[in-house]
Amino acid sequence: MANNSTPHFHNTEGLSRIEIGSKEFQCVGALPPFDHPHVYLDMGKDNDIVCPYCSTHFVYASRLAAGTSEPLSAVFHSDAA
Repeated sequence: MANNSTPHFHNTEGLSRIEIGSKEFQCVGALPPFDHPHVYLDMGKDNDIVCPYCSTHFVYASRLAAGTSEPLSAVFHSDAA
């Protein structure tokens, strides 16, 4: 796990759908301090998944680079070093 990390996404904007370039990721809900437990989600063979905590609908978009999203503002950047 030292060479790569799991991308994290949030839905602070309250969007009904977020397109992402990863099938395995973590949803944090809204930005801290209003986040929910950071839950690992894996789409497997599917192209979409709904977060069981915040009900955000994540849709895989192969045109996006891994770890990015549409809108780009949904990518979560941790302040931890």
